[in-house]
Amino acid sequence: MFTPAETSRIIEMAWEDRTPFEAIKRQFGLTEPDVILLMRHQLKPSSFRLWRKRVSGRDSKHLKLRNPAISRGYCATQYKQR
Repeated sequence: MFTPAETSRIIEMAWEDRTPFEAIKRQFGLTEPDVILLMRHQLKPSSFRLWRKRVSGRDSKHLKLRNPAISRGYCATQYKQR
């Protein structure tokens, strides 16, 4: 279905607080339930439970619930400058 690199990127996006599920759907075609299923299969059970606890009810993971002041999927200081 997905290459290992694509799967890794989906997992990374799912863990990121500011990346909404809609962005994952736009890029990879996976709905929120699809992402949950992928995470359940790819992560250890304890890591999956931790992730579900983290994203459940998190406004920033859903565009409709998101604060309009958040306009991008990552923090400007998240990545190192080269």
